[in-house]
Amino acid sequence: MQRITQLQQHRDILTRTMRGIEREGLRIDRNGHLSSKPHPLALGSALTHPHITTDYSEALLELITGTHTTVESLLQELTEIHQFVMQQNRNESLWMQSMPAILPPEKDIPIATYGTSNTGMLKHVYRRGLAERYGKKMQCIAGLHYNFSMPSELWSLLDFKGDTRQEQQSDGYLALIRNFTRYSWILMYLFGASPAVSKSFLADMPHELQTFDHDTFYLPYATSLRMSDLGYQNDAQSALTLCYNDLDSFIRKMYNAVTQPWPEYEAIGTHRDGEWIQLNTNVLQIENEFYSSIRPKRTTSRTERPVTALMNRGVQYVEIRCLDIDPFEPIGISASTSHFMDAFLLFCTISDSPLFPNNGHCAQSHKNFAQVVKRGRDPGLTLNKEDISISVNDWGHDILDQVHVYAKELDIAYSTTQYSAAVELQRQKLDNPNLTPSARLLDELRESGVSLQDYTLLKSQEHSDALRLRELSVETDQKLKAMVQDSILGQKEIEASDTESFEEYVAHYNASLKSPA
Repeated sequence: MQRITQLQQHRDILTRTMRGIEREGLRIDRNGHLSSKPHPLALGSALTHPHITTDYSEALLELITGTHTTVESLLQELTEIHQFVMQQNRNESLWMQSMPAILPPEKDIPIATYGTSNTGMLKHVYRRGLAERYGKKMQCIAGLHYNFSMPSELWSLLDFKGDTRQEQQSDGYLALIRNFTRYSWILMYLFGASPAVSKSFLADMPHELQTFDHDTFYLPYATSLRMSDLGYQNDAQSALTLCYNDLDSFIRKMYNAVTQPWPEYEAIGTHRDGEWIQLNTNVLQIENEFYSSIRPKRTTSRTERPVTALMNRGVQYVEIRCLDIDPFEPIGISASTSHFMDAFLLFCTISDSPLFPNNGHCAQSHKNFAQVVKRGRDPGLTLNKEDISISVNDWGHDILDQVHVYAKELDIAYSTTQYSAAVELQRQKLDNPNLTPSARLLDELRESGVSLQDYTLLKSQEHSDALRLRELSVETDQKLKAMVQDSILGQKEIEASDTESFEEYVAHYNASLKSPA
């Protein structure tokens, strides 16, 4: 029996689909410059707060929702977190673009700090290592991560491979990832919103961009420069091809990456002037350093390694990492986009997902993706679909026809029409590229006559002010303020509980990595 038929007989299972969001955003001052202030105390401890933390820089906020069974409750929580952050931090705005605001000189970009505990120092030194390996500017690019999981009983119901439910679940998520890898180029076309960048960001960097105005570079048909190779050259990771054909192969390759030294990083070393500058000299310091548009994930305890968690308990959910911040939405994503993502990911889950040839290396899919982020709206662009040349429009409509089937199933399960409506909204973008966010952004820059920097500053202030003006309920405000205090106390407790030196802690952390069988 086809999987779609099986699904239709158990539609109620779809209402237990879970989704969550992690939204990154730079704090900026009134002049549109990167904030030089530490993470506001009124937002709590970045180490322990469950919803408000920092990513690479002290000024790069990361706002994290819980998991939700509906898009409506998901975006309500994301909105409330944004409101709270803006209301507690009234003298700054949240930058509403994936590509950064005006940055200070490289040496002055502040790396996030997390207190004096070993756990906090591990996070900080890891970020020092990122600066050594890739430069600080690249780490200030912001995105939106969409986390997605299906009910555990789905995998056995749809007869994914495996002797246990855990094995079937991991097999199902890897099938999703393979299809996502094949088709994710369409997300860049539909939702890419970074076709331009301020000239200051590319100072002294080689690039192929064109001049848009006195302060802005761009590519005329680009959709997402954030997801391109713009300024991001790294031989160590370019040599890392991860296989998504089976979990064991993925784990082995990831394990090798976090245990094998890389000559260039060995030359840098782990210390300079007596201070830690990176956790180790391996291809990846830790698993999170791997740069990809999607990751298989499993929640971990405070000292557990991600690859060990995957080895012990299998894949729990996927993290979609390729979405740009939507500059037209105060919270960085619209309800329509979220509805579409659910339908698209369900399509990736249920549709046939053949193994990749050549031990799982999916070079052609990566090439399609790379072309769309730089040339997605070019009417002459063709992609490679199973060694056949095809236009973006033709293949895009074929994908949307299939996604629409799953959108209708979600509509029935949730008693709504919003999933189908979201697919039809994206179909309009295929027929009219001017409706894509990348084209809309360039059009607004042309009409306004101002640079990307000035335009984004104005929009960022407008969005931030609008969030401040929306009142939180007393209950939500009190709950979030209590979380702030709890997080500050939690950090102090962690710092007081340390019983070993940082060197010993790092050694134990590395030793906790379980070797694949």
